[in-house]
Amino acid sequence: MTHILVTGGAGYIGSITVRLLRERGYQVTVIDSLERGFRAALGDAPLIAGDLRDIALLDRVFSSQPIDAVMHFAAYKAVGESVANPLRYFENNLGGTLALLAAMRRAGVRQFVFSSTAAVYGTPDYTPVDEAHPTRPESPYGESKLQVEHMLRWLGHSGDLKAASLRYYNVAGAARDGQMGEASAKSENLIPVVMRAILGSGPALKVYGTDYPTPDGTCIRDYVHVIDLAEAHIKALEFLNLDVGLEVFNLGSGKGVSVLEVLREAERVSGRSVPVEYAERRAGDPVGVWADTRKAASLLGWHAQHGLAEIVESSWQWHSTHPAGYQQ
Repeated sequence: MTHILVTGGAGYIGSITVRLLRERGYQVTVIDSLERGFRAALGDAPLIAGDLRDIALLDRVFSSQPIDAVMHFAAYKAVGESVANPLRYFENNLGGTLALLAAMRRAGVRQFVFSSTAAVYGTPDYTPVDEAHPTRPESPYGESKLQVEHMLRWLGHSGDLKAASLRYYNVAGAARDGQMGEASAKSENLIPVVMRAILGSGPALKVYGTDYPTPDGTCIRDYVHVIDLAEAHIKALEFLNLDVGLEVFNLGSGKGVSVLEVLREAERVSGRSVPVEYAERRAGDPVGVWADTRKAASLLGWHAQHGLAEIVESSWQWHSTHPAGYQQ
């Protein structure tokens, strides 16, 4: 049985990946500060509550039991917050990762799956965006993820690490049984914002710009189901048994969906109207962004299995039955 240490495993994507790992027979231990994660999301999975910058804690974790690989989800991830407080993001996202990688090296653990982001690309020069696209982050959040990738690449060159960096697009959806989902009431992502607007637990949905050169005039983005994303992490872990160094992979549906398409699908699923306010375009919003996922298909054997309907249906099932998120 392979033993995986999952950092940030009490968060949205981490907790659903933990569940899938355990269903597949992996032994899992989670480290999470619980600052933004939820113990209730883990069920009976083993949890060590603590900060990755606690070097003594990390050494105790790695010395107390054999660990074969690390999946690293722990990070702050709000773009706006990172712009307002960049130092906090660099201290947490870079500092925590550096401490973790050093502890892995001391313990002789070499396999690493990293939760990265398509924000490393910035505003794209072309779509679909492939892994060869220039990286120009436009926020401290995106910059912090890119800097970690630079560290991983050099560690891979030195022979110290086998790593996969997974660059997510817009993650959405919930577990199939409706018992796990995105719990943060502060999430800036479109689908949770739409759900809160429908339920009256948040403001009306603001649609920024209806005059883009798209079929319905609104921006187009790529949405990937969280279940598909969890599956990709396991495939990346298996890939590390075959490869040395760092490989980066885009993870998205490979298809573009407009803001109004999301809105209409949410209305269909919920049977309710979405309160909407229309506003001018926001500066810097690209017309359309979606992923080229051919590399993940070729090397990992992965592609998204769930479309927009399943994303919105599972999101509605979760948000409508858990309006307050997890109860600690």
